Amino acid sequence: MGERITTVERDGLRFDIRDDGPIDGDPIVLLHGFPQDSRSWEAVAPHLHAAGYRTFAPDQRGYSPGARPRRRRDYRLRHLVDDAVALIDMVPGKNVHVVGHDWGAVVAWGLATRRAELVRTVTAVSVPHPAAFLRAFGTSLQLLRSWYMLAFQVPWIPEILLSNEAVGRSVLRRTGQSAEAAERDSARMADPDAVRGGVNWYRAVPFVDPRATLEPVRVPTLMVWSDGDVAIAPAGVDATVRYVSGPYRRETLVGTSHWIPDEEPEKLARLVLEHIAAHG
Repeated sequence: MGERITTVERDGLRFDIRDDGPIDGDPIVLLHGFPQDSRSWEAVAPHLHAAGYRTFAPDQRGYSPGARPRRRRDYRLRHLVDDAVALIDMVPGKNVHVVGHDWGAVVAWGLATRRAELVRTVTAVSVPHPAAFLRAFGTSLQLLRSWYMLAFQVPWIPEILLSNEAVGRSVLRRTGQSAEAAERDSARMADPDAVRGGVNWYRAVPFVDPRATLEPVRVPTLMVWSDGDVAIAPAGVDATVRYVSGPYRRETLVGTSHWIPDEEPEKLARLVLEHIAAHG
């Protein structure tokens, strides 16, 4: 029998890990987005465990208290992908299914292109392939929907505003979060350092090499989007198929907000399990 993984260390940073489910189950890595942490998968994971899978949900860079470097360049995508690789290297078999939501989907896309040998299947929730997303800025209303990405480049102000629990809770509720989820996530953001860690993912966007986003995904891919998403326009999701050369499936959840793992955990888990069964 193996041991549970509770922390992963890399380059002097320590990441907290939620390792649950059958100890000998096939591994699924669950990557959260902004401004959440690994708790965003609490409603999804039990369905995966019931099907025999073991899940690994890290609190990623900027979210784990022991992994909050202050420089924005330390949040470049290659670092975020390498953090996930450090976790996968500790997983029995070192070969996993990857599910990512929001910014976690960006890391999942990066894993599927840069370290495809480690990824059996990839499921991107809400956020399309990075090249498709960038393409959508010039062909749709995506730029307007992404106004906050520009606002987050301003120093200090996002930390001051979002660390006010009432403000954070209000912002999350207006994007479609339930009262319970907004309470959970706004309480986490009450720590300005926690806000800074998440916002630094956005502040590192100018460091992205556009050429690195053009590489196609060859592993079996599932894209799950929701038509009530206020942050992600359909254009990028529509264009994602152009950047996947392997088996590809797209599913749209009708009447669902951006917060799919919280709002439709059973549906999302079913789609993930179907995807894995078809290609695992």
